Amino acid sequence: MEEWRQRTMLLIGTEATEAIARLNVLVVGVGGVGAYAAEMLIRAGVGQMTIVDGDCVNSTNLNRQLIALNSTLGEVKTNVLKHRLLDINPKAKIIAHERFLKQEDVPQLFESEKYDYVVDAIDTIAPKVAIIEYCIFNKIKIISSMGAGGRMNPAMVQYADIWATYHDGLAKAVRTKLKEKGIHSSLKVVWSAEQPSKSALMLTDESQNKRSSYGTISYMPCVFGCFLASYIINREKTIQQ
Repeated sequence: MEEWRQRTMLLIGTEATEAIARLNVLVVGVGGVGAYAAEMLIRAGVGQMTIVDGDCVNSTNLNRQLIALNSTLGEVKTNVLKHRLLDINPKAKIIAHERFLKQEDVPQLFESEKYDYVVDAIDTIAPKVAIIEYCIFNKIKIISSMGAGGRMNPAMVQYADIWATYHDGLAKAVRTKLKEKGIHSSLKVVWSAEQPSKSALMLTDESQNKRSSYGTISYMPCVFGCFLASYIINREKTIQQ
């Protein structure tokens, strides 16, 4: 056992730690939420990961995104995160795709890799629904993040089936699209029961397929990302018990 994984092994055991090391995880969207999820998984010992995002770091990311520093402004997010993850575990296999995921691109992501889990941290509707639909029909384990913006209370973040969520415009939009496709399957999500602040909503054209955005506080994306990572780690621990 490598020394850096000893504390993890003490908590969850050798079998679970080794099982986590064998995982291949796809993380789509590595902004505020996804980058934290990716890092927590790598620190837990996940051995292989593919990260997907087409965005570059900009100054509006500095208040909440793990990879956003003055020294990384203008750099491709997936490149920054890949270097960071490899700095944590140089033996990890990290594949980075610099692109905004589109509906038609989803099947291609799964052609060359077999993923044990998919982490959906996408904040635009069309590609989010597309990857959820693909995973449901192909029986690929997925954990999906709903909206972290406009909220302040980390104690209200929780897991639920998407059909049981409320006070969440992103979840509502995803449910509507899934219904239109005739999909009523269970989908585990991370969400907040807190009513988002209406005064924090603004219209935006900065992202593809995204018409509005909420103001976001520094710690909330981190909490959502940690919940995403925790779901996978605890599921693997349970399987090994």
